[in-house]
Amino acid sequence: MAPRNRFSKPLSQQKDNMEKARETSGYQRKRAGRGFWYLDPSGEKVSDAEVLQRIKSLAIPPAWKDVWIAIDESSPVQATGRDAKGRQQAIYHPEFRAKRERTKYARLAKFGEALPKIRRQIEKDLRSRGLSKAKVLAAVVQLLECSLIRVGNERYAKENGSFGLTTLRNRHAKTSRKRLVFSFKGKSGKRHEIEVEDHRLARVVSQCRELSRGRLFAYQDEDGETQQVDSKDVNDYLRAASGGEFTAKDFRTWAATVRAVELFRQQQPTTRREVNEVVKNVAESLGNTPAVCRSSYILPRVLDSTPRSRWRTCRSVPRNRKYQSGLERLTLQHLLK
Repeated sequence: MAPRNRFSKPLSQQKDNMEKARETSGYQRKRAGRGFWYLDPSGEKVSDAEVLQRIKSLAIPPAWKDVWIAIDESSPVQATGRDAKGRQQAIYHPEFRAKRERTKYARLAKFGEALPKIRRQIEKDLRSRGLSKAKVLAAVVQLLECSLIRVGNERYAKENGSFGLTTLRNRHAKTSRKRLVFSFKGKSGKRHEIEVEDHRLARVVSQCRELSRGRLFAYQDEDGETQQVDSKDVNDYLRAASGGEFTAKDFRTWAATVRAVELFRQQQPTTRREVNEVVKNVAESLGNTPAVCRSSYILPRVLDSTPRSRWRTCRSVPRNRKYQSGLERLTLQHLLK
């Protein structure tokens, strides 16, 4: 029987796994009074006690509809369904979850190692003349890092009126000589008011506003034509600057983990309530709910850092360098363990 371990979340990143799983034969769940019964692929009611116990151990939420359950107890995707809002969800096998977490640790560690290289490229491009594509993208990436605004998706901007950094319009930004103020509606309709003090970024954004009447971030190509940047351009820039397959979201994951490490070192939380306060603090900096922050951004290794003396023993933090702080190197040190 599969170990009793539940893991469910929206499948925006796991859609392929879910679709492949549902292409195979599985059990279906049907409502029966206040409970449920289950059908096998031939349409017969499941009566095997061991199978029913395994299904029960998955703790599939009662509100889910269109539930599919894997026959193979070792399948990476154990169950899928739609929640009350119609979003596709899944429950994964513990071993699959552990493997994915190991991959996530390795990826974030590589991102931390690549950050100095990315920051050097940003510095170089921001010093360049004119308003080239590289300079605008360097400004966008630096804003991603210092503001933690989501990168944005034009489809969401058109369909939901929610914006990210690359989909901001001119009306969403105000500039002065040294300061930027962004005011916009983000994901889930949440209002954002974000201030950034940086004279170089303020200058680039001011130039972009003069160049484009639509989306905020634009540049002049070699023919003098105005072109707009999008999330693909940003991710391409990151890949070129780092030499790795990184995306804009890695900045948010990195920032969340570094902030959590900082708070753990400062506060030494020992109770669940104290740990939850750390998560809440990090979530506020990202503009997320604590639940999303815990499941998608802060690496579990940080939250599960017991005993807490682990952080007390790491007092010897290297001096800050230009392109990576001592706290970041401390975080990287623990990711590489």
